[in-house]
Amino acid sequence: MDYKETKAPLSTITYDKNEIEAPTENIYEAISIIAKRANQINSDIKNELVEKLEEFATYNDSLEEVFENKEQIEVSKFYERLPKPTAMAVEEWLQGKVYHRTPETE
Repeated sequence: MDYKETKAPLSTITYDKNEIEAPTENIYEAISIIAKRANQINSDIKNELVEKLEEFATYNDSLEEVFENKEQIEVSKFYERLPKPTAMAVEEWLQGKVYHRTPETE
């Protein structure tokens, strides 16, 4: 999934509890699924950021030399401006993009 194109809100908003729990008919189960998806999103974003920042890595032993790379700062700022993983997960949940199943009922 392309997290850069998400329509998730950047700030906190209030959601309708009935809309959140509708797919599972249990608010706790729905929140648990959303939380697991948020962890997946967070992990994906973190890995992507680390890969991009490794391009700018300089390996030297000198502590006196600190380079300020404008491209690296821009990449970091971009990822800081993204919506929070929980907001992305809730948005995916409400759009029906999150697959979930209960092994006990299958």
